[in-house]
Amino acid sequence: MDDPTISNQRDRSAPSTPPLNLPLRMSDSSIHLENLPSRTMHINRIINSNYNRFPSRTIYSDRFIPSRSGSNFALFDISNSPTSADGKEEGSGTYKSLLRAALFGPDTPDKKDSSGLPARRNIFRYKTESKRSLHSLSPFGLDESVHGISHIPVKAPRKVPRSPYKVLDAPALQDDFYLNLVDWSSNNVLAVGLGNCVYLWNACSSKVTKLCDLGFDDSVCSVGWAQRGTHLAVGTSNGKVQIWDASRCRRVRTMEGHQLRVGALAWSSSLLSSGSRDKSILQRDIRAQDDFASKLSAHKSEVCGLKWSYDNRELASGGNDNKLFVWNQHSNQPVLKYCEHTAAVKAIAWSPHLHGLLASGGGTADQCIRFWNTTTNTHLSCIDTGSQVCNLVWSKNVNELVSTHGYSQNQIIVWRYPTMSKLATLTGHIYRVLYLAISPDGQTIVTGAGDETLRFWNIFPSPKSPNTDSEIGASSFGRTTIR
Repeated sequence: MDDPTISNQRDRSAPSTPPLNLPLRMSDSSIHLENLPSRTMHINRIINSNYNRFPSRTIYSDRFIPSRSGSNFALFDISNSPTSADGKEEGSGTYKSLLRAALFGPDTPDKKDSSGLPARRNIFRYKTESKRSLHSLSPFGLDESVHGISHIPVKAPRKVPRSPYKVLDAPALQDDFYLNLVDWSSNNVLAVGLGNCVYLWNACSSKVTKLCDLGFDDSVCSVGWAQRGTHLAVGTSNGKVQIWDASRCRRVRTMEGHQLRVGALAWSSSLLSSGSRDKSILQRDIRAQDDFASKLSAHKSEVCGLKWSYDNRELASGGNDNKLFVWNQHSNQPVLKYCEHTAAVKAIAWSPHLHGLLASGGGTADQCIRFWNTTTNTHLSCIDTGSQVCNLVWSKNVNELVSTHGYSQNQIIVWRYPTMSKLATLTGHIYRVLYLAISPDGQTIVTGAGDETLRFWNIFPSPKSPNTDSEIGASSFGRTTIR
């Protein structure tokens, strides 16, 4: 209010205000404006005189707000090359140059804008340089001699040899999708069914031995080594299963029960499972006198794939009815049924790395590899391979698997799980690759086809050095015959 009378009346009527927080030497009366008229007039005169004398001067408040227009950047001495009077660069300028180069790169002082003029030294400008690696932002640069800074090299993908290191001629190797005529024992002996005979090839000595001859009225439909590698089961076209002692080349026993050919065999310790064209699976205990202990009937067509899990608790079976079943040792009915495939399921493989992980492949009308978790009864994933899936086998040394294919690519593919990225695609067979087995050390696979050849490939690393390429067999490349 401009009226002092009204102001004095308001002060009398208002309640007393608390005393001011003043130093001990000063009292409220000593600063009262009525007692100090001369000081008040003096202060007003100073303010009015400054305001009138400098009308454009900025009055600052108790907060500092930086103003670009009012800033004096010359105080920061932001210059390109501060030099002394005699032309030599000063010490502070050298330090600033080194610091600028370490923080923003050595090319910062010489940069120019789009007009061709030197870039303005604006400390608030955004950097628009190209992307550099994190190492380039370090004040130490890329000096490998600096201790304490490790530069981890990018791991190169593992190289898989694209050619077989050995080829064996296998005359009379049948071109039949539903048969399983090749198996590799834990004693490093390969068994191959050729026509009505079974031959053994010792991988250590390359010696070939004729195990048996079934005669003209019978033929070999499947072979399967026992886990110890001493006995071989042979399934025949007459529906019989023969057990042979490989070391003595002597037949131990013959078991019956199937009405048609036996195209699939799988061992679980002393228990032997056989799948037949008569749609049944027989569980046989070779220690018992009976030909079979139980009969599993669920498939509606020929059983062409059989595999026991690594813990010998679950048996997976695939049939020409496009079904994949999982059984246990105590049931005559499948505990799990998978019907997603649209073609015959011959390719079956259990993962040695994860319990309950099962892979299966479909035939020509399906061409897919599917993954299942039998513990949770879930379908995990599916990948279309573009070709008939004939066989699957999992690596024991790394989390990878290999698939062999028929129509129409006839290729061999090495996959990395679970991304299912292709590590290699191998070709060489001119017929569909129907047969597959893996060596006991887990490094080599052998493939067989209707072109009557067996090809050996080094595709998996050794368990001791998973990142090194295997050169085993490279010097023994050659082509011989197995019979």
